[in-house]
Amino acid sequence: MDAYDARSAARHGPDEEPRDVAAPPAVEPSPAVPSAEPRTGVAALSLRYQIGAALALAVVAIAVCVHIGMVFLHVAPPNTVTKQHGKAIDDWIYPEFEQNWKLFAPNPLQQNIAVQVRAQVGTADGGRRTTGWYDLSAQDGRAIDGNLLPSHTQQNELRRAWDFFVATHDAGNRPVGLRGALSETYLRRIVELRLDRAGAAGESGVLERVQVRSRTTNVHPPKWSDEQVSDKPSYRMLPWWSVSADATGNATDSAGAQEGSAR
Repeated sequence: MDAYDARSAARHGPDEEPRDVAAPPAVEPSPAVPSAEPRTGVAALSLRYQIGAALALAVVAIAVCVHIGMVFLHVAPPNTVTKQHGKAIDDWIYPEFEQNWKLFAPNPLQQNIAVQVRAQVGTADGGRRTTGWYDLSAQDGRAIDGNLLPSHTQQNELRRAWDFFVATHDAGNRPVGLRGALSETYLRRIVELRLDRAGAAGESGVLERVQVRSRTTNVHPPKWSDEQVSDKPSYRMLPWWSVSADATGNATDSAGAQEGSAR
């Protein structure tokens, strides 16, 4: 045994075989710790403001629930709650939140109402003549029938004007409330324009007065119903309205402008 082997045996002992010294393990770099995401919304507020936001949300939720409950009781059939607290319910609903079951048409209108108009025309020789009745509702009906995209004017203008007039006048055609004069002016303006477009005055005539009436007929019930209704029409005749010169001139200008735009 040479000197190198002797030194090796002395280091490891006589019965222990020499072994290689293990290299220290490589230290892996620790992954970077992600930074916390910034808080947004209510979470970004301080505790005091979070409590305030929660209270505000609770108040809004309570108000919504109370409103829905009031509306439900208003449109529901009479019951114990509405009998005991009817005034409180009405105070909550009227006038801003009024509801009407007619929105869902459980009892739709069972009448056909036609608005008609005739005119008194001053002729060139100083005489006067009265035209026949123009059925304006029938004209709108013919314009809507078969039209895939009827205009809002054809569908609603005349009908809403008549409803407006009836709602603001009594059975004697006297205005009730502040909007009576407005509804009369609105209806009069519509019929004057319609007569002018129809050429009711003729080439040399002048519209002097107009008269409006409604013709109401009942819708016949179905065959399986035992209900009996009258088939005779009823009329509501309004008084003659004088046509001012300004109205006649404006109607002529309006008709001329429409014809020019059509060209």
